Formats: sequence, structure tokens, C-alpha cells
Amino acid sequence: MQPSPSLSNSAAAGDDMSKASAQPIDTHQTSAPQLDFNMLSPSTAAVHADDPLNIVDDVAPPIHVSTTFRYARDPSLLRPFSERGHPILESNEHCYSRQTTHGTSRLEAILAVLLKKPVLTYSSGLSALHALLTFVNPKKVAIGDGYHGSHGVLALHTRLTGCKKLGLDCDADELGEGDLICLETPINPTGRAFNIQHYADKAHSRGALLMVDSTFAPPPLQDPFRHGADFVMHSGTKYIGGHSDLLCGVLAVKREEDFKKLFEDRLFLGAVMGGLESWLGVRSLRTLELRVMRQSESATRLVDALDGALTGHTVGTGLSQSDVQIIKKVLKQVHHASLQTEDYKSGWLKKQMPDGYGPVFSIVMLDAELARRLPSKLQLFHHATSLGGVESLIEWRTMTDTTVEKTLLRISVGVEDSTDLLDDLLQGFRALAEEVEMKGS
Repeated sequence: MQPSPSLSNSAAAGDDMSKASAQPIDTHQTSAPQLDFNMLSPSTAAVHADDPLNIVDDVAPPIHVSTTFRYARDPSLLRPFSERGHPILESNEHCYSRQTTHGTSRLEAILAVLLKKPVLTYSSGLSALHALLTFVNPKKVAIGDGYHGSHGVLALHTRLTGCKKLGLDCDADELGEGDLICLETPINPTGRAFNIQHYADKAHSRGALLMVDSTFAPPPLQDPFRHGADFVMHSGTKYIGGHSDLLCGVLAVKREEDFKKLFEDRLFLGAVMGGLESWLGVRSLRTLELRVMRQSESATRLVDALDGALTGHTVGTGLSQSDVQIIKKVLKQVHHASLQTEDYKSGWLKKQMPDGYGPVFSIVMLDAELARRLPSKLQLFHHATSLGGVESLIEWRTMTDTTVEKTLLRISVGVEDSTDLLDDLLQGFRALAEEVEMKGS
């Protein structure tokens, strides 16, 4: 059975956000030169971090679907489970798919390089959160608004353990040793950012731990470990998957001893990825940086244009005066981290997200009926939930989250040309405005 490559890669984790930080895995393949991941950029490491795990000549990794694997034929290599400990066997050896597989090991090897800490994968983002809550078993959890699914998982945990739920901005004195702060940044559905270092300092001042859900800001946009996080979670279904075709949860772990225990826990929780899903994850990571940076840049352009129309800052947005007037007739507000100018000036936001902002933002329409009707007017945005795929999505968010105001629409920007996306939004706004005028007359 293969030890998780993410554990092997964790020793060289560093603070340089522009370079991948992991040691190559020794597979005793002396014929091939060893890569030093410290010398590679994340975009290169995403393509090559799992090269040492190649067991076939195929350039593209094959799909492994087996759930069980043969033990070594040499009896001298066989050891009882109680004597093996962790890691179990040599690299590229496996026993049972609930523990390791070829696909998940490759996926975790690449993620460990990109996230710069040991990584475990799960069947979904909520499975990863459940595993963390089970491991930490806090008496109190501080959490803010955000993804309703996370609150659902916490509600189940609270029902079983009696854990107390606190607000994100609770007084530090309400936290104690072993408690947990769950910080989502940027937050769902608005895309607004929060100061990770602030909440890390708050947690650690009382012996509590900080988990950062960084789903909306995947590498290379944000490195929560650099700002004090103890755990970093991703719904890998979103940007890590990137093609709207797999479920995946990711949990990166700061301390090696915590990683070992979480690895053991996962064996019995059973929330593991299947062979096809892990293969899809590896495929997707190859283009993660290319996709995310384009999506981030396009989202910021759209936000600049829409917010600029509302605030009068339209220079460089490409909007005509007619466009501005149409936008004002239907749109009330835009939410996105790029609009947090005071936080940028204060320094923490620039430090936390130096290369760009999340590719998700939200718009608030003048009334709920306009919000309900806008998706039907668009041609390039699919009206669907989820986010992070290559295609742009828009969601009348109240369809899946009852806590969100009915005037809000969440927009996930894909890899399409930003000018085409803006033109599509403008023609949708124009169609809505014409309907309003017809009703008024």
C-alpha cells in the first residue's frame, strides 16, 4: 500500500507563494532524474508533481477502478496490520481503496505541492468538514454566514455532541483550548474577503484552532497557511475539479501528527473518492492556475464595469452612457472582494490576495422579480447552482439557500471572453428594462 504522497511532501513546505514547496518522492527509479519542486512554479508542479508515481508509460495517467490490490508475493515483505503503522508500505503499493489508491495518491501528491501541506481527499467538501469536526471534537465552534451546507454539517455535529455554536466575531474570551473557528473567505455567495491573520491570532490567543474554507480562492489566489491557518479546506468540486463533473473534498493539514490521525480516521469514516473521480481531479489540476487566473481577471473586469456604472467610475470599462443607464434601471449593488477598497488600503487584503480575487461575485437587483427573471434573459450564463467550472453560471441564490435575500444573484465566471460575458449581461439587463417600461406604460 502506498503512503500518502502528501505526507512525504510536507517536510519542505515553505512560505514562498510563487514556488511549489515539496520534496520529490523516492520511488527508487534511478533512471529518471529527480525533480526539485522548490525550483518549479505552481503551474509546472501541477503537471509534474505526480511524475514519481508513474507506473506505466502512458503520458496521461490511466483510470484505476479496482477496490482491492494484491499483496506482495514475497512472504518476507508481509507484516501484520498491527506492526505496519503509518505509512504502511512502499510507494505505489496499495491494499484497499478505502485507504489509498493510485488515483487518490496522485491527486494528493499534486495538491500537497500546491497547498504546501499534507493533504487528504474526501468524497465531498462537506465530508472533509465532517472529518475535521470529528477529529477536533470542539466544545465550541465560531462560524459566520456563508455556505449553508457547512452550517448543516455543524448542526448534525452539534446534535450528536452538544457542541455550542458561536458567531464568527464572538469575544475571544468565549473560546477555549481545542475550540474551532471556521472561517470562509472569500465568502459564499458574495465573494467578500475576511482577514485570516486576524482570526488566526484570535483563535491562537485562547488555544483554539483556525480552519479556513478557501474554496472561493484556490491556488494561486490565496495561501491561508501563510496567515496562520491550522487547516485549509476546499470543496474540490469547484475550482480543483473545474469542469462540473466530480465531487471532491480537500483538507490540508498544518501539523504532521494531525495529518496521521485524520488519515486513520478516514479509513473508518469511509468518505473516500472513487477511481474515476480521483482521475478527473488529477486531469483538472493540470490547468488549475490557467483557469483560475483567467476566471479571476474576467470576474474583476465584470465587477469593475457593473459597479462602475453604479458609482460613476466607468473609465476603462468599455461602457457607453446608454449601457450605464440600462444598468442603473435594474441593478442596485455589486459585492466582491475587489470592491473592499478600505481593506486594500489597510494592507491585509493586498497581502492576503496579492495576485487577484475570487472568480465569484454577487449582484443585487432592484427587486426580487428582476432577480428571478434575469437568468432567463442570458445566453452565455447557465442558470445553475455550484461554481468553479469552465462555463459561467448565474444562480438566483434563493433557489438553494433560504438565508439569502431574494434580490441576490450569484455569478461564477468561467473561462469565456470577458467582453462576451459583459455583452451578454448588458443585453439581459436591457431586456429586463424594456419589460419594466412596457409594464409601466
